[in-house]
Amino acid sequence: MNARELVFASSAILTGLAGAALAANGIAVKRGEDATIYGSCVPSLVATNALAQAVDFLQVDLVVTLRGGQERTVELRSAYREGIARPIAPGASATLRQQLDLSVPLGAACSAIASRRVARTICDAGGRDCAAAVTVQP
Repeated sequence: MNARELVFASSAILTGLAGAALAANGIAVKRGEDATIYGSCVPSLVATNALAQAVDFLQVDLVVTLRGGQERTVELRSAYREGIARPIAPGASATLRQQLDLSVPLGAACSAIASRRVARTICDAGGRDCAAAVTVQP
């Protein structure tokens, strides 16, 4: 393999790994399992911390569109904002859940959800906003 072929092959590999590299240097959030509590769907997300620093708090505001066209926003959190600390250690994963005692239930079955999108993320580490990217696949 000559130098030009080596550069091309390396570029192709790096391009293919770009998404994985972003998640490897930040916080990757993917869809978790949905639960049904008292007839209402309660979605969840799973966050993996690939940082060298613990994440103190992570919140993802998920906008859920129901089959009838209504939209509802669900706040999924790693812990209570004010309360017992539950940091996400480096290399660890945590489930982001809706805190049903602080929010309004979705009021629909999981099968009624047509789509999901992210409206906002909040990430705190070491008393400041997280410096790394938070990538979410709802």
